[in-house]
Amino acid sequence: MSEGVFYPAGEAQITRAIVDEFTQMLSECIENDVIVVGAGPSGLVAAMELAKERVDVLVLEANNYLGGGFWLGGYLMNKVTIRAPAHELLADIGVPLKQHTEGVYVADGPHACSKLIAAMCEAGAKVLNMTRFDDPVLRNGRVEGCVVNWSPVASLPRQISCVDPVALEAKVVIDATGHDAAVARTLSEKGLLEMAGTGAMWVQQSEDAVVEYTREIFPGLIATGMAVSTVFGLPRMGPTFGSMLLSGKRAAEVALDMLNSRALRTQQH
Repeated sequence: MSEGVFYPAGEAQITRAIVDEFTQMLSECIENDVIVVGAGPSGLVAAMELAKERVDVLVLEANNYLGGGFWLGGYLMNKVTIRAPAHELLADIGVPLKQHTEGVYVADGPHACSKLIAAMCEAGAKVLNMTRFDDPVLRNGRVEGCVVNWSPVASLPRQISCVDPVALEAKVVIDATGHDAAVARTLSEKGLLEMAGTGAMWVQQSEDAVVEYTREIFPGLIATGMAVSTVFGLPRMGPTFGSMLLSGKRAAEVALDMLNSRALRTQQH
């Protein structure tokens, strides 16, 4: 083949490649060890850490992009701050960091976010973006999956929006949906879980508390990141991301304990 000339392929061949591969992946996503709802920094870290342990993990993201506020930082300035010791997690995946003051590190948001997404994917996590969490699968008083739909369905006019969702099963679900705490909120609306709502900003107390309170909040459901603040009424911490990273890591540890203690984990390889 001459340099600069693409291999011949028609429109049908391109479409078939997309449909075949996506359909196969979607079929593989129907049953999972863990579903992480939300692909902000805490969700990405949780999925990465679980995938490293050969856990079958699926990430659901309502937007067309992954990363949440980690792309942007604060006030439309795309530098993210990370307080020690959380910076070590980013350094381990090759994110360049600059120490601004003692214990406070700064990274380029897009670079850090891209590295974290890549590390999660390379570890083996699967992703369904433009996929909106609708409701939990509840069986015998335990969260055992997620009811999902395409994100654009929520924007359709009411007259034509009767598009039934589908269910994806999981042995453990992690709510990483940020301040919305979308999974926990559905349980609250059903009268099954009390939520306190996020408090006012207090960086020092919030970052420590978010990691400390990362836990199973309902049978089968773990809260991580800012969802923890919403559930437990903790202060918000603003545009600093250390607790998001360490909370995600803690959520993965809790999920592993749950899987192993209930002998729920799928053995792979």
